[in-house]
Amino acid sequence: MSKPSEINMTDKRSAESMWSAADVWIKKPHVVNKRLCGVTEPEYRDMDTAELNQVLSSLLGTNIEMTDISVFLHADVVVEEHETAGRWCVGVRTIIPKVNKTGDCRYKEVVIKDMVRNAVTFIPFEVNGVGQVTLKSSNIYQIQLQLKPDEWKLSIHALRPEQWYNDGVAYPKLSWLHSELLPKLSRWALESKASEFKSTLSLIPVEKYGILYQQLKEKYKALVKVWPEVTDPEKFVFEDVAIATYLLVLWGEERAENGTTTKQSFVDLGCGNGLLVHILNNEGHPGKGTDIRKRKIWDMYGPGTHLEENAIIPSNGFLFPTTDWLIGNHSDELTPWIPVIAARSSYSCRYFVLPCCLFDFCGKYQRRQCKKSQYKEYIDFITDVSTVCGFHTEEDCLRIPSTKRVCIIGKGRRYSEAEEPMVEERRSDYIRGREALFTSSGVSMNVNQCGNRGPHNDNGQNISTPANDWVNGFQPREKTEAVRNCSALPRDFVDAVVLRVAKALLSLTARDIESSDCVDAWNTGGSLLISEVVNLLDRSTLQALKKECGGLQTLLKNSHQVFRVQGGRVFIRDWRTRASGQSPRVTSKHKPPPSGALKTRLCWFHTRHPHGCPLPSEDCAFAHGATDLRPSTKPTKII
Repeated sequence: MSKPSEINMTDKRSAESMWSAADVWIKKPHVVNKRLCGVTEPEYRDMDTAELNQVLSSLLGTNIEMTDISVFLHADVVVEEHETAGRWCVGVRTIIPKVNKTGDCRYKEVVIKDMVRNAVTFIPFEVNGVGQVTLKSSNIYQIQLQLKPDEWKLSIHALRPEQWYNDGVAYPKLSWLHSELLPKLSRWALESKASEFKSTLSLIPVEKYGILYQQLKEKYKALVKVWPEVTDPEKFVFEDVAIATYLLVLWGEERAENGTTTKQSFVDLGCGNGLLVHILNNEGHPGKGTDIRKRKIWDMYGPGTHLEENAIIPSNGFLFPTTDWLIGNHSDELTPWIPVIAARSSYSCRYFVLPCCLFDFCGKYQRRQCKKSQYKEYIDFITDVSTVCGFHTEEDCLRIPSTKRVCIIGKGRRYSEAEEPMVEERRSDYIRGREALFTSSGVSMNVNQCGNRGPHNDNGQNISTPANDWVNGFQPREKTEAVRNCSALPRDFVDAVVLRVAKALLSLTARDIESSDCVDAWNTGGSLLISEVVNLLDRSTLQALKKECGGLQTLLKNSHQVFRVQGGRVFIRDWRTRASGQSPRVTSKHKPPPSGALKTRLCWFHTRHPHGCPLPSEDCAFAHGATDLRPSTKPTKII
């Protein structure tokens, strides 16, 4: 048995914190081991020692291994003193690599929780295509929490470290467990708190998702190289591949449950770049996407991808009685309406929404609770809308590169079709109630009045209310998208803010520089929190920045020649160094301009810094005076 790798913590936590941290590794190993897609969650069963030994004997077979593992499990505890029925909690998980190079072989682990020793042991084994089991005794390891009066100690140790096998995927290096996993477990234990949301991919089989995602990622990755939009191609391509994968697996499970092979139809409302529609069409699902503004990439998809340029107004004119699923992927002002549109389109219509920007029926969503995060409160609001509309509503967390990744799904209905008039009345009352909240609070609305609509008949037609529109004056997003990333702000305005902030940073260390004996000292300035920078600016400046996405922080990050923004603080950028403490990711993002952009802009430090530029002219990427300027050779960016 190896000497355990340990972390001693003076900030002691309870055993529950250790179990919370261990459960992250048990249920979500992919958050640390990026070569995994995930695991199937174990179904635990409480056992006494005799039952545990019986399970292990059926798996292990040989007495030698059984003896070694028994000693490893019990360690320094006297067995007879702790023979309680609730001591052992045992389950089996299946590990799902992103790429399975072993064919039909399945990686599995017996997970044994010892509630007496606060330890969890992992016993890996493999099952081939014909059901033959192979124990991987060389890779048995244990995580343990030892509680002491003044500290607690978290440790990892292996049964046979000298025989440890690694393949870089399901079996990482033992040193990786010590250097990467153990610090993560310690941090999770200290930070342990229940998440507001479910774990990722809780509604679909993770293994099917992992396999299909890799196939689609390989199939559509070429789009990254030809992406004509100004948005980040890798983020948008692989995010839409992940969303498409989720829907395809979800719909596949639905077909299997209903005993049909007919692929579901769909309409993507507010489809944006249309990539999700393109993938779903390519994978055999009939459907279309519609958006108020056509994107350049639409022309690249070909005739098999069905996209329409159209403003979507919640009304009788936008019902889809023959469509199986409505999709709202970052659908902004349409998000709360999608459950309503689905409910009013037909009794069988379902929906999927992935909320991003926060909108109510009649304008921007107004926060009303402080005990939840704003995002959680909004997710609960959309769930409430769905429930009022009569759906069996489920929530899941997608595996996408975004902080807004919780989706809401409305599948079957909670009422019979004969009850439609009663449920419709409840929907209409709810919408009018939301309008009243806006009216009473004096908040300006995108619409003047939230309307009413009667129930649909079998053809999706209105059968009780003559009004065609559900709202009066609803304003969809503008056809021409406004640029709100601070890049369209007047140059004089930006220069004034930059100078104000830079002077404040330089003043923090000016006295130290003046009293220094070093003749060549160059003032690198201090640092300020973004919240402290806000206090430097007048009200009119802050109001102008509030209209921009990201506001002040975006302006400071855009001015990366002068500033470095890291960890919520602002620093003066020193081009002589890669800035100690600066992460490689941030450094590479703001490296000197490419050769085509050298000397095409004036050096701010040369003209504005009290000590000038810290670099000689020949080493500086920016022009030291008008005579040093060069015309740009970079191609013009197409917006």
